[in-house]
Amino acid sequence: MEVITPFVLVVVRFVIVIGILILVHELGHFFVARWTGVGVERFSIGFGPVLLRWRGTETEYVLSAIPMGGYVKMVGEENPLEGGGGPVYDSAKAFALKPLWARFLIVFAGPAMNLVLAAVIFAVVLATLGRAVWPATVGKVADNSPAASAGLRTGDTIVGVNGRPVAYWEDLDRALARSAGRPLELRVRHDGAESTMTVTPRLRSVPDPVFREPRESWDIGAGPQLLPMITSVGPRSPAERAGLKPGDVVLMVAGQPLYTHEDLLEAIRTRPGQSFELTIERDGKQLTMTVTPEPVKERLPTGEEVTVGKIQAGLAPKAVRFEPYGPLTAAWQGTVKTWEMTVLTAKGLWKLVSRQIDLSNIGGPIQIATETTRQANDGLVSVAVFVALISVNLGVLNLLPIPMLDGGHLLFFVIEAVLGRPLSLRKREVAQQVGFVLLMVIMFFALYNDLTRLNAFKFFR
Repeated sequence: MEVITPFVLVVVRFVIVIGILILVHELGHFFVARWTGVGVERFSIGFGPVLLRWRGTETEYVLSAIPMGGYVKMVGEENPLEGGGGPVYDSAKAFALKPLWARFLIVFAGPAMNLVLAAVIFAVVLATLGRAVWPATVGKVADNSPAASAGLRTGDTIVGVNGRPVAYWEDLDRALARSAGRPLELRVRHDGAESTMTVTPRLRSVPDPVFREPRESWDIGAGPQLLPMITSVGPRSPAERAGLKPGDVVLMVAGQPLYTHEDLLEAIRTRPGQSFELTIERDGKQLTMTVTPEPVKERLPTGEEVTVGKIQAGLAPKAVRFEPYGPLTAAWQGTVKTWEMTVLTAKGLWKLVSRQIDLSNIGGPIQIATETTRQANDGLVSVAVFVALISVNLGVLNLLPIPMLDGGHLLFFVIEAVLGRPLSLRKREVAQQVGFVLLMVIMFFALYNDLTRLNAFKFFR
């Protein structure tokens, strides 16, 4: 029972997440089809054996057993003149007989609704929870950096830049971005006393957090103080065996002070199978406990396989505060965030196709289910953001110009607009067959990678 229950929870969470994404996608097709006067014969969530069926005035609504997709079957999807014989339906409701713009909108509406869903989720999160902000308290100061030369120390709080007040670390980041290397006058508070110092930013090349590509930015060699806090502890995990609990603030690793939760993550990753001491703060008291990260095989974006340490615990910066946005600002920022994720997803796909990223990074349903469970341990907000990210991915993937996907149909419509007539039914059928084979290959890669991550092939070695 202990094994079955977690497995059932994983399956239920996966079905709910995928079900929401599919429902929203198909509703996009459905509503725009009805709006443009196209009849809908069947609206299906899932494939395979029918579990539930309900008959409306015109449309049959179906819930099927395999939650890996869905479809909207419209009246007259193919032009009857191409296949021979006359129409057996109301031609005014036939999809194939509608203007090109209407057909384009109907197909485009599915992926578009996935992007709209992501924007709505981001907006709701930003309006209720808000954006994360960090106090302008200095954490680690790098040796021989502009900050060190100016006399900035760990624990200092920056209260002003060039005469302007500083409330959060992001205010300092914005001032650095605008500086273009010009000296900044900092107003600093230390032990209740304020002083002024001048620091000259330097231009550095740092890797971006996603693809690790170098990018240039102005900095002073100091970062915010963000002590890591345990937010969740996995059952029967190294973290649980060590005695860690949600709410614990980690102060030191092996006697070395921490400044950010990234410092702790790096310490854990680089010590697979090695025991070391953590100094934590719990209920105002300092405790020391020993943790042994579990060795886990992990593939880098380059395809290289490395062994890293994992303790199966959620981490977040303790010092983070959240500043809610107003409704209009939240809606705008949700749209901006969706656009950023869309660009990032498209960039990742291009890197996969051009082999800048190894194909082992492709994930499938097992990875989605595993990640959903991990996010669920961190709370509803984490799950919501994860659903938004997957929704963006689903929207972008469906826009790829591959037959069998919405993007393939949109490509046919573009060709039709250029030629002044649609491609022949035979050519579209051949393209669909090629697209089907391509999708099967992608699905095979995704499933193979999922099973590899779970070491499912170790029994055959």
